[in-house]
Amino acid sequence: MMLELDRLSHIYGSSLESLTLTSTLADLTLEHFSLDCDVPGRILVQQFNENPILPGVILLKQGHYMGMISRRKCLEIMSRPYGIELFYNRPLQCLYDFVKVDVLTYPGDCPIFTAARQCLERSPENLYEPLVILLRDGSHRLLDIHKLLIAQSQLYAVASQLLEKRRQDLDRANAEVEELNQRLKAENLRLSSEVNIAHRLQQMLLPTERDLGKIPDLDIAAYMEPAAEVGGDYYDILPHANGVKIGIGDVTGHGLESGVFTIMVQTAIRTLLTAQETDPVRFLNTLNHTIYDNVERMNSDRNLTLSLIDYHQGQLQLSGQHEKALLLRRDGSLEQIDTLDLGFPIGLDAEISQFIQPLELTLHPGDTLILYTDGITEAEAPNGDFFGLERLCQVARRHAQDNAGQIQQAIIETLKKYINGHKIYDDITLLVLKRKLEGSLPHHP
Repeated sequence: MMLELDRLSHIYGSSLESLTLTSTLADLTLEHFSLDCDVPGRILVQQFNENPILPGVILLKQGHYMGMISRRKCLEIMSRPYGIELFYNRPLQCLYDFVKVDVLTYPGDCPIFTAARQCLERSPENLYEPLVILLRDGSHRLLDIHKLLIAQSQLYAVASQLLEKRRQDLDRANAEVEELNQRLKAENLRLSSEVNIAHRLQQMLLPTERDLGKIPDLDIAAYMEPAAEVGGDYYDILPHANGVKIGIGDVTGHGLESGVFTIMVQTAIRTLLTAQETDPVRFLNTLNHTIYDNVERMNSDRNLTLSLIDYHQGQLQLSGQHEKALLLRRDGSLEQIDTLDLGFPIGLDAEISQFIQPLELTLHPGDTLILYTDGITEAEAPNGDFFGLERLCQVARRHAQDNAGQIQQAIIETLKKYINGHKIYDDITLLVLKRKLEGSLPHHP
């Protein structure tokens, strides 16, 4: 095939060797042969005999394009009986009027594929007539139909080579994608295993129903729903010799890193309790030092809002900065306790003791303390509106006479109905602590 193309390139010009898929008719070797229509026919026959590859002649009248006579039509008519007598010595105008062939004319910027397809749609008797090509300078050229078809064949070969190269490139790309997918699957499997371990560890450290039931003076209900497999919310309820320490916090963000952060906080709090640290300022400040040093080592930007409540026989000591605490009295009245001035975010600064200002409160029998993270107040309805603090307070007031489990259930059910299946963007944590009335039942609803 290449030898054949080389031979044809030698015959028809070297243009065939440099064709691309965007080549036009002007890129082919075109013939520039024209005669005036007044020239006798013998001149044309003589030119055809001397130039066997000339496809035809462009006829001019007073220097302007008039038409075209193909080599094939000229020799066919001259070879007929009386053809020489009729047209050999007469002007080419006579031969042109006798031929009467429709000529296909294309602009030079016409794509080769387009012209070849249209030429092949001609009638059989005109199929091999040459084309007239009009160039941008206004001049006319001739194009042999055989040269056009050979160019089309050459372009098909070029297209086939490109398609094969694209196929090979695609195969290589698919192989690379498959390799990346396998590596990604392995990495996801590893990360999933790590996340699962962190999730299980986080859940194992949460207080159980049995733990909560051991606190004689308080009816406690707890709820946590992480937005990701590993949450960034923290809560714990830790009985000790001097009462109960209750903690609730919210790490910035959620996911694996935030989950590890909550485990560090829980461990540090338990360690301080074991060391019998009772002063709330020293407790929070030491906790902050520990977490801050770990955050620095991890090169992390996480920090934690945290409220700690020390409870003993109806007395509450609240310290640390977090969401507002809700103190729901037995008669249905409700106090919103702002914690902004009670502390400072944990892990944000090395020294926070000057910001810690504990607050003393009394929890009477039948009173309830409600603690939560912003995943509740900032939960969104389908229209984007937040659940909000006021709606939380309204639900709490309506259920002031209920036990802790019933209050918690009412809040969560109202919240779920409000968001109506909308995506949860942040972890949701709720603690309900109700001081029992004398002789009251356990907190289970």
